[in-house]
Amino acid sequence: MIKRSLLLLAGVMATVPVLAGSAKAASDGAAIYNANCSVCHQAGGVGMPGQFPVLKGRIDKIASSPEGKTYLADVVLNGLHGPIQAGGVTYAGFMPSLKTLSDDDISAVLTYVASLGDTKPAPSFTADDIKTARATPKKGAELQAERNALNAAHPIP
Repeated sequence: MIKRSLLLLAGVMATVPVLAGSAKAASDGAAIYNANCSVCHQAGGVGMPGQFPVLKGRIDKIASSPEGKTYLADVVLNGLHGPIQAGGVTYAGFMPSLKTLSDDDISAVLTYVASLGDTKPAPSFTADDIKTARATPKKGAELQAERNALNAAHPIP
């Protein structure tokens, strides 16, 4: 009985590093958001009035179209500089590029933030969505033009 228990325990212990590695490798959008985005956009994506736009209840609506998903991926990868209208408020801020994050991490963050809205099911992002956006980096004027085109087709909340 003791030998069987030790064998079972050894088997369980042998799988712990594998399970820990899998759990670590799996992207946790909320944790990645909290580590990289919440300083500005605050916990739960509630924003900071006059300084950083609210994400909660907006990102899901923007991500509801393919163009919106592309725009959001482009913003996270390339950053955003200059004045924008968001939720009826003008922001003249600076969002840094988060391109150093992996495609999996960025897709997890965007999926998490999209889940904070009322759209059900919430739009989701894949690592392939981010990989595609990463293949075509955009500069400030290009990103602003993309935002204007998106806003004309599907008003950005």
